Amino acid sequence: MNDTTVTLVGNVATAVEYRETVAGGVARFRFAVTARRWDRERGLWSDGNTSFYTVSAWRSLGANLAASVSVGEPLVVHGRLKVREDEREGQRKTFVDVDALAVGHDLTRGTAAFRRAVRAESRALTDREPPPAAGSVPGPAPEDDPWTTAVAETVASREESGGKDEPTSPEHRLVTAS
Repeated sequence: MNDTTVTLVGNVATAVEYRETVAGGVARFRFAVTARRWDRERGLWSDGNTSFYTVSAWRSLGANLAASVSVGEPLVVHGRLKVREDEREGQRKTFVDVDALAVGHDLTRGTAAFRRAVRAESRALTDREPPPAAGSVPGPAPEDDPWTTAVAETVASREESGGKDEPTSPEHRLVTAS
């Protein structure tokens, strides 16, 4: 299929509305994208025109988006561009929509803490099994998880060196901290 995909960087302009439909849950919100240019003469950033898009996110992306995003937050939205025209009050209007495929916080403007969503099959706990702790991921990590492999290699390396702490980079400390 020849869809036009776009990646937009901007801010959430309206509250996220989430609704359950026959086709699954959908979240919708307006997204503002403002061009910024460096004005060499004045030595300042200047804002250009703001474009507004209606973003729709379906199923689990929509549910996760509704639980994670507030008005004013900076986001990166990747999805399929849809342009439609409509006649309202005798005037022809153009609407630009994006069916989101992926949405994330713009980490150039702040930090975020990721929490993995619990899948439906993971929610079916037996009576003997305690519920997972807040913020934890139920079940073991997949065998091909690169983070698990990196931590296991680091532990094995420390055991071979007699447990001596060797100087490490901040990134290495981040990976091995648990």
